[in-house]
Amino acid sequence: MTVVKCGILGAFAGFLYGGLPAARLARQRYIQVSQAELYTGRMEAVRSAHNAAIRGFLRYGWRWSWRVSVIVTLFSSVSTGLSVYRNKDAVSNYVAAGAVTVGLFRLNLGLRGLLAGSVIGAVLGIPAGAVIIGLQSLTGETFRERRRRERRELYELKLAEWSARLQLTDELIDSLNVSVRPEETNKDLEKIEELLSLPRNADKDSSSQSQ
Repeated sequence: MTVVKCGILGAFAGFLYGGLPAARLARQRYIQVSQAELYTGRMEAVRSAHNAAIRGFLRYGWRWSWRVSVIVTLFSSVSTGLSVYRNKDAVSNYVAAGAVTVGLFRLNLGLRGLLAGSVIGAVLGIPAGAVIIGLQSLTGETFRERRRRERRELYELKLAEWSARLQLTDELIDSLNVSVRPEETNKDLEKIEELLSLPRNADKDSSSQSQ
């Protein structure tokens, strides 16, 4: 869930980061290029400029959106995976995540680009990890501690539910034992034995004698 949330947040931030400046530049450029065009009114000219801004916003916003989303998702996946594997939150997790992310991002430049990107990513991962851990410490608990607390609370809740069910079952069994008395049980057994001791053809003999 943390990785998915980071990916969605990165996509939204990248869309705004790439879309807003592109929309402003597209609008200004459209106004500069279309000065010689004729419009039927001011509203049409304003609408055309707005449409150009919207096209620039969507076009460049989408370009930045998926790139930032991939980078943030990869960074969050590596850092979260290391945190779970090592069972602790440390700056070194974010350093490794930065090295892997930027290294893969610069992989198209060859081995030299991979090494340079890994070094740059590791250097950038130090302040990023320090800021993230610092923000977590300000909230009073880290992500790891919060996950442990939520798991412990969920376990205690399930344990309480099972205890309540077991107690209800014990009470039901006790009530059934109290309701069934030994005297009534013995009487029922005697009646069953009497019925079983009767001859099978007794009914036929009595019907033939009556005829």
